[in-house]
Amino acid sequence: MSLAKPAMRGLLAKRLRFHLPIAFGLSLVAAAAFKFAVTEPRKQAYADFYKHYDSTKEFNAMREAGVFESVRPTGK
Repeated sequence: MSLAKPAMRGLLAKRLRFHLPIAFGLSLVAAAAFKFAVTEPRKQAYADFYKHYDSTKEFNAMREAGVFESVRPTGK
């Protein structure tokens, strides 16, 4: 009684026919999940932040705190 020889001819093509569509499908699912779980909330957070952002108010607050060397606070 002898063991059957392994089928080596065409093994890569046979395995790729099975695994390639699965890998492609999983990559599409992962890309869609990343888009809706990470990038869309991040874009919304940036939009919300800049909707109410006042750059002049921030500049004045930093000036009063003494952050800038070239601009003196109004009290000095």
